[in-house]
Amino acid sequence: MTDSTRTAHSARHSTTRRNVLRGTVATAALAAATTAPAGPAHAAPRAGGGPRIGILLYDGFSLLDPTGPAEVLSRLPGATVTMIAERRGAVRTDTGDVAVVAERSLDEADRLDVLLVPGAGDRGTVAAMRNRTLLDWIRRVHRHTRWTTSVCTGSIVLAAAGLLDGRQATTYWASAEYLESTFDVTYLPRRYVHSGKIITAAGVSAGIDMALYLASLLAGTDTAKAAQLAIEYDPRPPYDTGDSTRADARLKERALRLLEESQGQGGGDRRAAPPALLRADAVADAPRAAGGPRSHPGVRLG
Repeated sequence: MTDSTRTAHSARHSTTRRNVLRGTVATAALAAATTAPAGPAHAAPRAGGGPRIGILLYDGFSLLDPTGPAEVLSRLPGATVTMIAERRGAVRTDTGDVAVVAERSLDEADRLDVLLVPGAGDRGTVAAMRNRTLLDWIRRVHRHTRWTTSVCTGSIVLAAAGLLDGRQATTYWASAEYLESTFDVTYLPRRYVHSGKIITAAGVSAGIDMALYLASLLAGTDTAKAAQLAIEYDPRPPYDTGDSTRADARLKERALRLLEESQGQGGGDRRAAPPALLRADAVADAPRAAGGPRSHPGVRLG
């Protein structure tokens, strides 16, 4: 081997070692971050004094409900956005195909400036409504929030916690009848509804609209407008079928069937889900802050 060949070989070997060491250091840093002991009982350290935003995750949530608003709110100056669940770790969506990691447990998040509760399919929503630990935590955190928010059927979880009594709210279009007939809530068919310090959003994609409105309340209109441009949110869907008030019965049934099938049996980690028809007895024992659900007909949940 010539001197020049040995020099080139040594250089390549040194470069390879450096890359390996860099990768090892990065992996170690990531491991340390994910296994670090919990700090004080807050969602996350405040960065620059901005709002502490906590997004609740529970089994069976709909993916865009928390992640759409997180994309907007995480851009606000100094804001911290933290995913929270009963226990730290991965929480699966309604389809079972995707999981999002919760960085904090309920016990580690007692004070938030903003709480966001996402929606879910039948399985997730009913389970959340019956989960006393979850509802107690929502009520406890709500006492100190600046804003308590929901997306899609997350408003039904807020209602089960007794936070929407006597209020106006919105929810997923197929859940509107259930919300009104079960709880003391007036449904408004809007993309988002502001009532006191509670802001509810309609189904799934409406969470982005709600988050931009919330951004204006937290950081001003100019910042909210800049955040909208930053994520290039200028929706121009190929079909004009996103408004349930203009959809016929056949299309509505097809839409609900798509949800049911995607949340039902399938490949991967999907688990069987009940049909998208919430019976009157399905949540008869769901705990509430006061009183109980009113009698109601079975209605579909998205």
